[in-house]
Order: sequence, then C-alpha cells, then structure tokens
Amino acid sequence: MTDTVLLTLGRLPKALDLARSFSRAGWRVVVAEPHRRTLTGISGSVARSLQVTAPAEDPDRYLGDLARIVREEGVSLVVPVSEEALHVAFLRPLLPAGVRLLAMPPETMLRLHDKHGFVRQAEAAGLTVPETWALDDPRARALAEAADVVVKPIHACSGRGVRRLPAGAPLPPPEPAIVQRLIRGTEHSTCTLAHQGRVQGTAIYRGTLMSGSVAVGFERVENPAIEAWVAPFVAATRWTGFIAFDLMLDAAGTPWGLECNPRTTSGLHFFAEDDLARAVLDSAHSLRFRPERRLQQFWSCLTETQHSFGDWPRFRANLRHLLGTRDVTWQGRDPLPLLTMPWTAWPIIAEANRRGVPFGEVATLDVGWSEPPAVTAGPAAPSRAA
Repeated sequence: MTDTVLLTLGRLPKALDLARSFSRAGWRVVVAEPHRRTLTGISGSVARSLQVTAPAEDPDRYLGDLARIVREEGVSLVVPVSEEALHVAFLRPLLPAGVRLLAMPPETMLRLHDKHGFVRQAEAAGLTVPETWALDDPRARALAEAADVVVKPIHACSGRGVRRLPAGAPLPPPEPAIVQRLIRGTEHSTCTLAHQGRVQGTAIYRGTLMSGSVAVGFERVENPAIEAWVAPFVAATRWTGFIAFDLMLDAAGTPWGLECNPRTTSGLHFFAEDDLARAVLDSAHSLRFRPERRLQQFWSCLTETQHSFGDWPRFRANLRHLLGTRDVTWQGRDPLPLLTMPWTAWPIIAEANRRGVPFGEVATLDVGWSEPPAVTAGPAAPSRAA
C-alpha cells in the first residue's frame, strides 16, 4: 500500500519542491489549500488538491478540515509548508494514532515566532542578538533615544508593519511590537532541516532581486559563522522539522540573529529535491545542495523587471538577472506549474494589485498567525516533536 503525505499549503513553490520529492520517493501526495487552484495542485506529482477553510478566517474549522482529510485520504505524514505551520502545530491531538506531524509543539513554535520570545531564546543559548525590548518597556524608549532602531510587530511577516527609526525619533503608540537596535551589515537568511536538535542541512542565502521587502531572486552562500550560530539554537530547542532565521552579518563578520521563522523559507529550493523526502523520512540522511547557486521566482522577477523600465541601470540589471537565472519551479517533465502560474495565483495577484503592494506581502495573509500566543516570552524549553 502506498503511503500518503499531506502538504498543508499548495500556492508556494516550496510546496512544489516537497510534492515532487515525495512523489519520486513513491509517496502519494495530497495538498490542502484555502485557494481553489494552486501552483502545486496542478503538478503531475500531486494526487489530489483539496480546498479547506483559511486558518486566519476560522482556525478551528481549518484544523477540522485537515483532520478529516487525514482520515479520508489515509494520510500517514503531515508536512506544513509555510506560515500555516503555526496553525497546523495544533493538529496533533486530532490525528489518528500513528500519523506523524512534522512540527514542534505549538507552545514552542509560537514562542519563537514571537519576535521577543525568539530573542530571549537566542540569548539563553549564548548567541548574538541585537538589544531588543518590548515597545511598552521604558528601556525601549531609552534605546530609541540613543540609537537607530527597528520597530517590528511581534508577529510580523514579509516585512509587514516593520519601521526603521533614526535615533531620537518618537516611537509609535503602544502595540504588540518590539524595538530592536539597528545592526548594519549584509542580511542573510537560512533554511534548516533538523531532527531532535541535530542539523541535517542548512542553506544560507541572500536576496539578489527584491519585491518590496521579499526576495524573489536568491543566491546561496557559504558562511561558517552563520552555520555556527544556527546549530546551537537548533540543539538548544531539540528542534525537529524545518526552521529558518534572518541574520545580519556585520562588518566584523559577526552574525546577529534578527528573527526566527519556525517553518520553511525559500532557502528550501537550494536543497537537492530528491533529498527532501528522504531526509524527512530518515533522520540519518543529510541534505545535499542542488548545483545552482542562483535561483529566482520567474513571474515575480518579470514583474519587478517590468516595473523598473525607465530606470535604465536598474532595468538592465533586473533583465540580466531574469534571463540568466533558473526558475525554482521549472521542470520539463512537469511544466504546468510554471506555465500556468498567472492563472493559479490570480487571487493573490488581484489582491496585491488592489492593495498596491508586492505579491509576497499578501501571498499568505489568509494563513498567517496574528493572535498573541498564550505563552510567556521566556526561553523555550527543549521539546521533542512526534
């Protein structure tokens, strides 16, 4: 009997990588998605794509929809894909015995998704992080008087609501947010798969073409200092599953942890596709990298290139990037996801146009987590994922 894996989002290229990997490993792939049609759902690697309630609309109904799919489709493994992972973490009590969920307990995930909780955890592990205080803490006001700062909502994603303020500028009214000392340098992102605190692979990458604050072109780099920052954090939390970080590398080469995404990021694309399923299924398997060091999301890069027309230096640079970089979704044996993406992604494109913001800033609004977590902001206790 063929095993079945459930991917809990289908609209993003990350899901497509996972679907293709599990399909080639001999698994039946089912996708759950609030949108009726998706990039991954149209792939030949997917057996069924099923529409579910958007978790931001009704979290309990969303979990009920997922539990029903698990039962009806005979799912033995549930793999979260992106920001819906915070909701999916609450699915474990609804799963039949023997079904594995690739997610840490919800209290651990929520604590690290919280910008302040993450900083506290990193400090407890002895790792470098910028000075950070809650917006309503008097120490935040003192920091903002003395230094340039960044103000971030505690659950901000894709740069939404993030503000940079020069030293001495007034802070915004109280809200669930942090004030963080601005670290200058080169921003890097990571994507790691781990099992019980042991890293199976970490991709480190930088944005090469941006859509607003979201990278749509990427370059993989090697940096031992960043790897040495990630590994102790993963070990301290005994992390199982995907986890990602944004870090700033200062002029001295010191990495400063800015925030944590307890889920996959676009760095997933740099792993050899066939290794993804194998590494999830076998904790002894390490992830290798695909040969390409530069990748892009073609349609988003095309849009950015079109928008830069008239700014000739920027347009030429964007055009060279567009024509000389491999798309993350293209495969000759499975061409439809790339070719039909304007059609499958139309609800997101339309919403981005309506709001006048980049695609990436609205791509996951209906699946993201926005409620304050019902846990304290202290260090996350080491946990064991099922």
